[in-house]
Amino acid sequence: MRPPVAKSSTLSASAPTTAIEIASRRVTAVELGQSAGVAAVLAYASEPLPEGVVVPSLTGTNIAHPDAVISALRAALSRAGLLSRRKVALLVPDSVARVSLLNFEQMPAKAADLDQLIRWQLRKATPFPIDEAQVSSFTANTDGKTTTLAAVVSRRDVIEQYETVTSAVGIHAGIVDLSSFNVINAVVAAGSAPAGDWLLVSMAPEATTLAIMRGHQLMFYRHRLTVDEEPLSVLVHQTAMYHEDRLGGSRFSRVWLCGGTLVGADAELARRDISDRLGVPAEVVDIRPGAELRDRVHATEDLLDMLAAPVGVLLRDRKAA
Repeated sequence: MRPPVAKSSTLSASAPTTAIEIASRRVTAVELGQSAGVAAVLAYASEPLPEGVVVPSLTGTNIAHPDAVISALRAALSRAGLLSRRKVALLVPDSVARVSLLNFEQMPAKAADLDQLIRWQLRKATPFPIDEAQVSSFTANTDGKTTTLAAVVSRRDVIEQYETVTSAVGIHAGIVDLSSFNVINAVVAAGSAPAGDWLLVSMAPEATTLAIMRGHQLMFYRHRLTVDEEPLSVLVHQTAMYHEDRLGGSRFSRVWLCGGTLVGADAELARRDISDRLGVPAEVVDIRPGAELRDRVHATEDLLDMLAAPVGVLLRDRKAA
C-alpha cells in the first residue's frame, strides 16, 4: 500500500531525487540515489536558522527574513553539492496547514466534485476565506464501507512564501508537503511500521504533531502549537485515551519520536514521559533500513531527525513512481 501523501496541485512528472526541508530552526537539503543496487542517501547538508527567521503559522508572514533563509539554503545546497538541481520536493512545517479527517460513505466520481465537497466541509472551520486556500487530500484509511480522507488546507500565499525562497536559488518545488506526513513515510518505507497500531510524535520548537497509524493507515492526526501550553504528557495521555475509546485500541505496538534534538533538553523528558505513560519505549525514527548512509557515517540522533522527513518524501515517491 502506498504511504500517506498530501501533494500540492503542482506535481513533478517523475519522482524527485532531491528534497529540501525548511523548518523553523534549520534548512536541510538531501539527495537520494542508488548505491550497490539499494536506496542510499548520496548527499546531505543542513544550515541553522536564527530564531525568528522562519515563524511557521497558518496565516501571516512565515518567512520573516527571506534573505537569511535564501543564504542558508544556498549554503546547504553548496555543501551538499546540489546547487545545480532544478526540481525538488519541498517540505514545510506542519503549522502552515490544517489537517482534517473527513468520512465519506460514498465518494464523488469526479475529482472536481470531490474538491468542491471537501471545500464545502472545510469552509466553516478554516480561519480564512476558502477561495484563498490551497486544498489537497489523500485516503487516510478505509474499512470497506467508509473512506476517510485527510484534507489539508493552507493559505496559498503562505505556501508561496516557501516556494519563493527555493525559486530564489533557481529551484522549482514540484511537490510541496508537510514534514510529519513524510516522517510517517520514512517509517513505512523503512519497513518499520508494525501491522498493529503505532504512534508518531513529531516535535518542533513551535508545535507538536501526534499521529496514530494502524499499519499503513492514518487513523488520527493532532497538531498543537507550543503556545497552547498543553504539556506533551497531557497530549500523549489524551491521544492514548482517544485510541482506546474511539479506535478500540489497547497498547501501541511501537512509538516513534522525531525532532527531539530541535527542542533540546525537553526531548529526553518527553521520551521518558511517553515511555512511562504508554509502557512502550519511544524510539528515534531511523531511515537506514530504507536508505543507507554512505561511507559508514555515524548516525547521531540529530542526523536521523534531520534526514527523516526529506528521505521519507523521496522514498515515498520512488516507491510510487
